[in-house]
Amino acid sequence: MNRTRTKTQYLLGCIPVWKTIQKTQREDTENAVGVMEWTSQKAGPAEARSSLKLPCGTKGDAYTKELIGRILEEGCLDRYPSSTYADGEPAHTLSINHVMTTYDLTKGESPLITLRPIAVKSAIGELLWIYQDMSNDLNILKDKYGVTWWDEWDIGDRTIGAAYGETIRRHDLVRKLINDIENNPDGRRHIINMWQYDDFEDKHGLKPCAYQTAWNVRHGNDGVDYLDMCLYQRSSDFMAAGCINQVQYLVFLHLIARHCGYTPGRFSWFVQNIQIYDRHVNLAKELIARQPFDCQPSVYLNPDKKDFFDFTVDDIRIENYPRKEIATQNPQMRFDLGHQNIDTQGFNLDNLKTMI
Repeated sequence: MNRTRTKTQYLLGCIPVWKTIQKTQREDTENAVGVMEWTSQKAGPAEARSSLKLPCGTKGDAYTKELIGRILEEGCLDRYPSSTYADGEPAHTLSINHVMTTYDLTKGESPLITLRPIAVKSAIGELLWIYQDMSNDLNILKDKYGVTWWDEWDIGDRTIGAAYGETIRRHDLVRKLINDIENNPDGRRHIINMWQYDDFEDKHGLKPCAYQTAWNVRHGNDGVDYLDMCLYQRSSDFMAAGCINQVQYLVFLHLIARHCGYTPGRFSWFVQNIQIYDRHVNLAKELIARQPFDCQPSVYLNPDKKDFFDFTVDDIRIENYPRKEIATQNPQMRFDLGHQNIDTQGFNLDNLKTMI
C-alpha cells in the first residue's frame, strides 16, 4: 500500500461505487431481464420482498439481484477490516445487516442461482465433511471430496482446529438433533449451535460463519408432516459463498427430513451481516446485469437410503440445474478472497489502524 495516502483517501479510493451506481444501477437492475417485480406498487419493502414475481430464473436469482443492489446502494463501508488479501492489502467490504431469504420447497422455490454456475457437488462434500464425517481434517476434505478451499485456514497440522466438524463431533450435535426430532417432534428446541466458547479456547483457524440451525416439525393442513429449518449465519461473503451456503443447508434439510420421515417444507436463511468485498464490486455489477437461466432446480436423494450417515456425495444431486448451459450463458467468476483473517484470535485495534 502507498503509505503516503491518508486513511480517508484510501477508503474513498478503494470503492468507487456510490457516485456512479446509486441511481443508474437501480434503474439498470429493474430493467434487466429476470429481475424481480413487486406484486404491488403500494406494498412496503417487507411486503414486496415476501412475494416475488419470477418471469425467469430461480427465487435465488431474484434475491441475489435485490441484495446486491441494496448492498451497492446502501452498504456500510467498514473502517477496520477483519481480513487482508494475499498481497497484504486490507480487504474492505460494503455490507448491510439483518437479511432474510425464505423458500417454500413445496412450491419449487430454490436458493440456487443461474447468474453464475455453482459447484454443487463440492458444496455438498463440504457439508458432509462437517456434519457426517464430523471432521476438521483437511486431508479428508481434499481426498474424499476434492475440496481445497479450506486450506487457507490450516492451523499447521492439516486441520482447521476446534471448529465446525470438530465441534459437531465433540458435542455429538447431529445425533442429538435427530434423537430430539424423533422423540419430541413438536418440540421447539431442535437446534444445532456451533458457537461453543469452550471449543474456542483451543486453537482454531476460523470461527463458524454459518453457526446455527433451528428445526420445526409442521403438521400441514394438507395432511402432510413437514420439516422446516432456519439457518443462522453471522457473516456472508455474498458474491463468493452466499448461494453455496444456502444450497448446502437446503441439502442438509432434505437429508435430516429423509432420516426422520418428514417432507422438506420451508428453508429460511438469516444473516447478521452480508457483505461484498471491494475487489468484488465490478463483478457484482456485472452479475446483476446478467439474464437468469430458466430452470427449476430440485434436490434428489438416493431413494434406497434413509439413514443420514449412510449417504455419500454420489447419493445426492441437484436435478434440473444444467450447469454447462448456465456456464455458457453466464460464465464463472473468480473472486480475490480476503482469507488472511486478522481477527481469528482477536486483534488490537490500535495496531490495525496503522494498516490503513
